[in-house]
Amino acid sequence: MDKQVRVRFAPSPTGALHIGGARTAYFNWLFARKNQGVFVLRIDDTDRARSTEESYRQILDSFQWLGIDWDEGPDCGGPYAPYRQSERTEIYRSHLQKLIAEDKVYPCFCSAEQLQADRDEAAREGRPPRYSGRCRNLSPEERARRLSVGDPHVYRLRTDGGGETVVHDLIRGDVVFQNSEIDDFIVWKADDSPTYHFASCVDDLAMQITHVIRAEEHLSNTPRHVALFEAFAAEPPVFAHVPMILAPDRSKLSKRHGATSVSEYRDMGILPEALVNYLLLLGFSPGDDREIVDRETAIELFSLDRVAKHAAVYDVKKLEWLNAHYFRAQSPDVVIDQIWKQIVHLGYVAPDEVDRHVLAWLRTVVEFVQTRSRGTADLIEGMRPYFEPVTTYDEKGVRKQFSDKATPERLRAVAQRLAGVAPFTAPVIESSFRALIDELGLKAGQLIHPVRLALTGVTVGPGLFDVIAMLGREETCERLATAANRIDAGTIAAQ
Repeated sequence: MDKQVRVRFAPSPTGALHIGGARTAYFNWLFARKNQGVFVLRIDDTDRARSTEESYRQILDSFQWLGIDWDEGPDCGGPYAPYRQSERTEIYRSHLQKLIAEDKVYPCFCSAEQLQADRDEAAREGRPPRYSGRCRNLSPEERARRLSVGDPHVYRLRTDGGGETVVHDLIRGDVVFQNSEIDDFIVWKADDSPTYHFASCVDDLAMQITHVIRAEEHLSNTPRHVALFEAFAAEPPVFAHVPMILAPDRSKLSKRHGATSVSEYRDMGILPEALVNYLLLLGFSPGDDREIVDRETAIELFSLDRVAKHAAVYDVKKLEWLNAHYFRAQSPDVVIDQIWKQIVHLGYVAPDEVDRHVLAWLRTVVEFVQTRSRGTADLIEGMRPYFEPVTTYDEKGVRKQFSDKATPERLRAVAQRLAGVAPFTAPVIESSFRALIDELGLKAGQLIHPVRLALTGVTVGPGLFDVIAMLGREETCERLATAANRIDAGTIAAQ
């Protein structure tokens, strides 16, 4: 590539950053980093009615959480500032004046009612709803007169209408559009502001954007953008349109399919490393059937010719699987920092806890439970038996594991046996436990499952003998006795 690669992502601050936008931004970021280029964050806040400062801040926070940084943008500046479109109106106006002077745009005075009547007539006659060109050939005198008296107007770009426009798309190959389908479209609105198309192209030109990598839904806009670049006598950037993200039923992804914004995933406990890894897999093939791809590897592997043309299908199970991988790979100390406020709220530790024994116990529990957790919610639930007494028991487990009349005496037998085990470590506990199973003439599950339920209140979890060792002799024996007494008294509560 002769010129330095410059790409941009231009979100509209009218809501939270959506997973589709985050994926497009990540692809731009990867392309820039792979090619030692520049990634520009530009804020499309020309929709004055819907754009909010809250959404703007949320977008920036989402990118920062994801670890997607930018080289130029509204918060860090750059050689082509400002980077918020609402602050660039005079730049757009100067480009409009240039096109007016060259007679490449013209004022259109057609009312909304007139335009609707034209569309209705076209529909009746089976024609596409193109602008009729009514104001295209007004005399200079008539234009001047109507402008001088302040008649409401927009500006339209003069388009050729003949031949075809070929878009050389780096993902889809050559895409051909018939110019007859492109009418004299509006570039400047009646409220004296630019349209999205005009502002976007002016900014891409002014900021020397070399590659426009964006969502497939913008492909149909591209011939208009090419026409604008031609009007400015400028070479268009190279285009690449990434595939849509569809729901599992191949419908449009929406909130009914679960979380859709980056902030929602963060609130769910999804890690940024997991989410960016998942974003990569939405339409990109790393090769060799690999699915775990960190940022550095993604930069090395990324290439637009490996981005799929077909739609990507959202798979929350894949995201949860990736999250579990990254969650389990974290340092226990990092995890403790993530869950600190929650475990303080639960009373597991004091807000200013400094007791080294308490902190060592906390770290041990986290390290123990983390390897079997998919995220912070799983982890905290898995930690519960080590910090809280068991008060309720899994309902199905109670029916299945506590229904045998011999269960209370078996639990007491386990407590009695464990009272003499030393050292109280998982291997020694297991050896003594299995010896008791043989003495009682039971199958392993007949004793292991009721004991687990008595100790933790649930029927699944880490290895039982590790659990017993973690709880310690005194707590283990106390919980077994409590469960046995409650079974006898008929007061077992099912959760």
